[in-house]
Amino acid sequence: MADDTIRLRRLADTDWDEVVALEARAYAESGLSEGREVLRSRGRVSPATCFVLEHDGQFGGYLLALPYPPGQCPDLTSAEASDHKSANLHAHDFVITEALRARGLSPHFVRQIEQEARSQGFDRISMVAVQRSHVLWRRLGYAAHAEVGLPESYGTEAVYMSKAL
Repeated sequence: MADDTIRLRRLADTDWDEVVALEARAYAESGLSEGREVLRSRGRVSPATCFVLEHDGQFGGYLLALPYPPGQCPDLTSAEASDHKSANLHAHDFVITEALRARGLSPHFVRQIEQEARSQGFDRISMVAVQRSHVLWRRLGYAAHAEVGLPESYGTEAVYMSKAL
């Protein structure tokens, strides 16, 4: 797939309906859906690190990321009240639309996110892999940290992972 059909841009207020709908489709069945207000709280604390993936000019997915101390992560049931000063960018919620999931866009999107994180001065990216996505993240160079305890809201199969940039 040609890279020129893919564009990473900052999340805009007009994107929230699509973000919330995609998040619900991705996570509601597994009990991991956060809902509009909790999602928006993550965007409010760090708008410079929340992005939309556009493919051929259409909404193709999103990333809600925010600075967070290494070894910690947001609770899915709680809104963010303030930002954290950290050189670690926590990729909290990363979802690609159903139509694009099987087209191999994830590695390209992740490379763009890593480049943007470096340009903003972050030296590490972390995330909590859910729904068996740790397999993808491991292939992209992220390491699991079994020693990190996670909030119960993530369920028992979630894996905290990170990568130095």
